[in-house]
Amino acid sequence: MKNDFVSKGRSVSDLKVHLVLTTKYRRKAFTLLMLKRLEDILVDLLEKWDCKLVEFNGEEDHVHLLFQYHPDLQLSKLVNNVKSVTSRKLRQEYAEHLEKFFWKDAFWNGSYFVASCGGVTISKLKEYIENQNSPEE
Repeated sequence: MKNDFVSKGRSVSDLKVHLVLTTKYRRKAFTLLMLKRLEDILVDLLEKWDCKLVEFNGEEDHVHLLFQYHPDLQLSKLVNNVKSVTSRKLRQEYAEHLEKFFWKDAFWNGSYFVASCGGVTISKLKEYIENQNSPEE
């Protein structure tokens, strides 16, 4: 993964998160076509939030996103927006298919998994910080 630093305002950052979303009741609702469409929706949506989709994939009942964001962004708001927008668009575009799985206006499970990711391991980062040249007394 290439280090793409984001410069915005008075900060430079490289924040990436791994987000996992599961379908409501872990229903095996995704088709390959739906996953491809979801990726397109996510690219556009994240761009509107000044974010970048780094990697995406999924199975019939869940998806994995790796994306970059800026520290002035409240991650929980972004995740909730991602869930709302993607749910609405998928339910509109694949209504006939999804009515076999969901009887209400639901698509995603209420919860999600998110983990911060970096370009280096914690041990390498600790080593880098420990080896800084401290000033002489």
